[in-house]
Amino acid sequence: MLVLAFCLLAVLSPLVAGRWPAGLLLGRWRWPLLVWAALLTQIVIIEVETPEAVASTLHVATYVMALAFVWLNRKAAGVLVVGAGAALNGITIALNGGVLPARPEAVEAAGIDVDHAFVNAGVVEDPVLPWLGDVFAWPEPLPLANTFSVGDVLIVAGVAIAAWAGSQRIGDGETRSERGDVDTMHG
Repeated sequence: MLVLAFCLLAVLSPLVAGRWPAGLLLGRWRWPLLVWAALLTQIVIIEVETPEAVASTLHVATYVMALAFVWLNRKAAGVLVVGAGAALNGITIALNGGVLPARPEAVEAAGIDVDHAFVNAGVVEDPVLPWLGDVFAWPEPLPLANTFSVGDVLIVAGVAIAAWAGSQRIGDGETRSERGDVDTMHG
């Protein structure tokens, strides 16, 4: 939830400068359901008790869905940065049996319950690529205390780039079709 919250802040960040993230919100995304399906699947496997083998497989599958979305939308600003972060996380998760390895000190600082049925990130014995795991902590008592990775930072940065790249000044009287941003003949 921490990364999702920071992505939402990144989307809304142009508003602070009097800009509307129109390009991101109104853009013509190819297969946007892939991203929503990946997010929903991650929420379900974390919140609903699921057999660990199924949860681990689904967790890796969410990154495959996200990377498919990135490939389909690779020309949009920020998408390749998001894709790099997702790839770092996805590869590390796949190499560690469906779990992103977390630094024990980060897990402790964030107050994460290690006895949860399935965690998308957790302490792994002899992890592969541990430096790409959740090595940072957003500690308790801060809201949404959790761990996060370099890949997560890239994902949030990519969302911010996408939000700012297509932003417009609030109150700009021109519509997208008046500027020629939209083909009015075909929608």
